[in-house]
Formats: sequence, C-alpha cells, structure tokens
Amino acid sequence: MISKIVLAYSGGLDTSVAIKWLKEKFKAKIIAFCADLGQGEDLEEVRKKAIKTGASKAYIEDLRDEFVKDYIFPMLRANAVYEGTYLLGTSIARPLIAKKQIEIAKKENAEAVAHGATGKGNDQVRFELTYYALQPDIKVLAPWREWPFDSRRSLIEYAEKNGIQVTATKEKPYSIDRNLFHISYEGGILEDPWKEPPSDMFTMITPPEKAPDKPVYIEISYEKGNPVAIDNKRMSPAKLLEKLNLIAGSHGIGRVDVVENRYVGIKSRGVYETPGGTVLHIAHRAIESITLDREIMHLKDSLITKYSELVYYGYWFSPERIALQNMIDNIQKDVTGIVRLKLYKGNCYVTGRKSPYSLYNTKLATFEKEQVYNQKDAEGFIKINALRLKLPKFRS
Repeated sequence: MISKIVLAYSGGLDTSVAIKWLKEKFKAKIIAFCADLGQGEDLEEVRKKAIKTGASKAYIEDLRDEFVKDYIFPMLRANAVYEGTYLLGTSIARPLIAKKQIEIAKKENAEAVAHGATGKGNDQVRFELTYYALQPDIKVLAPWREWPFDSRRSLIEYAEKNGIQVTATKEKPYSIDRNLFHISYEGGILEDPWKEPPSDMFTMITPPEKAPDKPVYIEISYEKGNPVAIDNKRMSPAKLLEKLNLIAGSHGIGRVDVVENRYVGIKSRGVYETPGGTVLHIAHRAIESITLDREIMHLKDSLITKYSELVYYGYWFSPERIALQNMIDNIQKDVTGIVRLKLYKGNCYVTGRKSPYSLYNTKLATFEKEQVYNQKDAEGFIKINALRLKLPKFRS
C-alpha cells in the first residue's frame, strides 16, 4: 500500500504529467520536491503549479551552495570529463536531488519516491542508484517505464487535454535541463546528429561571432584545489560560479555538441553550455601543472576516465567514487595559487600561473647558462632507457 509519494519535480512536461498520472494510478498523496540548483526560474510559480496540478504539498529548497561546494567542486578537483568532452552538468545534479528526496520521504513517512526520467536515459539510473544507496528498502516509481504514453508528443497532447500548462511544444519538443553549472539540450530536432542546432536555442552563451572584439583577462585564485576568488575578490562557491558564467558566457566560451554513449547502451546527441565550468576546468589543470609532482599528476590523470564514468553512470555514493575522491583530495593539498586567463571569442587561454607551492624551477628549466643541471648526465639516462629497445636487435 502506497499512501505518499515524493516526486522529483521540475515543473516541466514529464513531471507535470507525472503528478496527475501517479495520483490517479495509486490514489496517493503526491509530494512534489523541486531543488533550486540555479536554474533561473521563478520557483514560487513552480510550487504553485505543482499544487494546481494535483500535489498535496510542494517543497522548494535552495541547494545552490551545497551543489557547488559538495558536488561540482569535488568533481572539478578530479578534472572529470566524460568521453573527453562532456563536463557532466546534468549528471552531477541528480545525486543531490535524489538525496534530498530521500530526506523528505523520511520526514513525510512516504513509502515511495518517483522521478520523471525516461526508460532510455541515464537519469533513471542516477536517481535510483542514489535512492537505494541511501535507503535500500524505498519503493521506487518510474512513470516513463509504466505509463501508456510513448513519446513527448503524446505527453503534450495529454497535458493539453487535462489543462496542464507546459512550456514544451510540438514545434520545439527538445528537452532542456538547466542548473548553475550548465544547460543541456536533447531530443526532438537535435536527434539528427548532422543538423546544426538552431541559433535561437542557446541561453547562457553569446555566439562567438557576436562576442566582444576585445579580450578580457581574469585571475582565479585557488586554495587546496578549489577556486575561491576572481580578480582577488573572494566569493561563496555559488556566487563565484554565477559570476564566472556571466563573464565566460559573454565571450562565447563553453559550448559543446557531442554524441555520447549512455549507460544503457544507446548513443545520444547532446548540446551543452558550460561557460564557467569550462574556464574552471582549464584553470584547475593550469594550477596543477606547477604544483603536482609528475608521477602524482599522471596517476591522477589515469583515473579521470574511471571517475567520470562513475559520475555519469550515477555512482556518486558508491564506495569506489568516495575512495577515489579521498585520494584526489589528498593530492590537492598543495594545489594553491593564481591562474591568469584570457577570454576571447569562444576561447580560453592560460596566460600565467603562480603558486607558493610551485615545483617549477627556473634554474632547471632555463635554456640559458646555469650550474644546476649537468647535461652530460642525460646520455647515461637515455642509454639505460634504450636498453630494452636494443635487445631484439642484439638477438638477431
């Protein structure tokens, strides 16, 4: 018997229909939960819409600082990029939403939680792995895997018939997900990987051809792997990312168009805008370049693929992700300093980096006269390393 269901609610097409469908199917109270992750919407209107659509109660929680501090920043410390391109903006939001859902379910004595993710996508896995990791006996409901609707077009028709107001239309049926880190576009007209996205689709980023003709220089300060200030002005994690989104977005930085491999085995085209995150990724690698030992850096880099997969697949609360994070964060203890960047028409260039823990030694690196490095020592080093390459020749 299910009497209460906590639904991850965005106010969009899928979850708006889900409120009515779940309520009718289970004759249960629907508690809508909407996380404020910096999506830039009027969430009071979202709350009102949830109630109007049939929810008995609606929670709105401001999670912006927690999202950036405890989810985005740890991921950036790991330099996580899925399949070399995607900065994981949607992936990293799901475990936090699901975690809060479980907390509300416990508070409300709800027997079940639900989400609006489709049965083809990654989000269903991310939500549900988190649910089970935090409350193993929770009942999980996934309307897309049960209801009779077989497309977003059929959902739009159902919404129109039942007086549910939605922003998606039959003319623009692509899915949009936005938070403080990024905005993603999928589905609909984007399903043909040969077609260029429409120019009026983009939100956070100015097209590079319309960006300012004059570059801007900024400095980002780091402490133990985390950005703490822009141009020497300290800010909270959320404010810093918000500010950087505006600066980088105005200069056309952070747009990618990818065909990625979903966890369920389907290739999917996604278009993403991640302005501030792109700059922070580049800046973090720059400060690491002068503060990390070579072998530590190479070891850490060898883990990027695995760490990124864990985030993308939904294993944020898995023991292996936590173990990797502990190692990465230990490595970050000396990743402190300042990176200077030049932003210009879609490009982000590193123009300087400095740190009190820098391992860069000018006397060793210079091509000018010095008395620290004996160049003749390199001869023996090369011959020893060449020994195994010579052996096959000796045998013949």
